[in-house]
Amino acid sequence: MVKNFVTERKLIWTLAKNDFKKKFAGSYLGIVWALVQPIVTVLVYWFVFQGGLKPLATSEYNGYPFFLWMLAGIVPWFYFQDAVTGGTNVLMEYSYLVKKVVFKIEILPVIKAISALFIHVFFVCVTLVIFGCYGKFPGIWGIQALYYSFCMFALVLGFCYASSAIAVFFRDLLQIVNILLQVGIWATPIMWNLESFGLPAVLQTIFKLNPMYYIVYGYRDAFVYHVWFWERPGLTLYFWGFTLLLFVLGTRIFKRLRIHFADIL
Repeated sequence: MVKNFVTERKLIWTLAKNDFKKKFAGSYLGIVWALVQPIVTVLVYWFVFQGGLKPLATSEYNGYPFFLWMLAGIVPWFYFQDAVTGGTNVLMEYSYLVKKVVFKIEILPVIKAISALFIHVFFVCVTLVIFGCYGKFPGIWGIQALYYSFCMFALVLGFCYASSAIAVFFRDLLQIVNILLQVGIWATPIMWNLESFGLPAVLQTIFKLNPMYYIVYGYRDAFVYHVWFWERPGLTLYFWGFTLLLFVLGTRIFKRLRIHFADIL
């Protein structure tokens, strides 16, 4: 499968760009909407947390206002949400390619994961600009955003191989995934701080088992706390162990079920 990623890299890149453009096909502004969406989203959160929720707005984390702390954590979640939703539905969306015998359908989840990266990159750029406006530019630690983006890419890919294959036979899975994502944004410490809630150590450990905890706090380490990822060896080893296991499980499910895809679709 990895060999196919390398040999079909040009096709993957072309299809990923087309998938990104297709989201805005038929609109007058086209892909400009991809740039407008992150800006509007950030402005909404800024208005809510800086203007509406005063107690939170006055909170500080490592000398950073709550809005910046929250923004650093929610940016990776937007990518995760977009990529998982698109990846789960990818085989049904591209059913005309699945039915082609010569097409290597295992590249389809990769296409969705890359397509979602385009908006994520712009989100990160907007975040850097906002941090700069507050005089809190992350410096050299910000380069870790590349590492944590790769972590998310690997995590999403493993999940989507399993979910896309199962969704062909169980169409309700996409609705279930959407509900889990709605719960997940609150179950992951994005808009609340795990340490400040005074939870027992056992509950804190359970929350940290969520692989997105590693990524969300990784972005905060890069932008707010200025901590390198190797300074958290336990979480790093756990995340990659979980992700590799998920990738192996997901690809095996995909390979086991792929012979039935064309018949079902």
